[in-house]
Amino acid sequence: MNLMSEKVKVVPCSGIGKVHGLLAREIALKIVSELCVAETESPCLAYIVTEDPEIKEKIAQGKCVTIDGCPKMCAAKSVAHAGGSVAEEIRILEILKDYRGIQPGNATALNDDGWKIVDEAALKVADRVQKVYESEV
Repeated sequence: MNLMSEKVKVVPCSGIGKVHGLLAREIALKIVSELCVAETESPCLAYIVTEDPEIKEKIAQGKCVTIDGCPKMCAAKSVAHAGGSVAEEIRILEILKDYRGIQPGNATALNDDGWKIVDEAALKVADRVQKVYESEV
C-alpha cells in the first residue's frame, strides 16, 4: 500500500453488563482518540453483526484489530464472518493476567485501578496496532 494506507479498524466487543467489555471499549477508545488517531478508526460492532453494507465494505478493506472481553471472542468472530481480516485478536483476560487480584470496577464504571489498566494496556495494544498499520504501508 501507499502512504495513504487504509486505517486499521479497532473493534472492541460490546460486552454490555461486564467490566471486561467496559475495559475493551475504553482501551479501544483511548487508542483511536488519543494514541493512534491518524492510523485508526473504530467501526460499530452492532453494524458489523447486522452486516450493514457500508461497514461490511469498510472492514473488508485493510486490517482489523479486535479487543474481546471474554473467551467467546464475539468481536473477532463477527469481523471475520463479515469478511474482515483480523490481524490481531486482543483478549482482555490475557491483559488481566498482569493484574491478578485487582478489581478494575464494575460493568458501568471503572475505578482508579481500572483506569490504570486501561492506560497501560492501551499503550501496549497501540504498539501492536501501529505494527499492523505499518505492515500495510
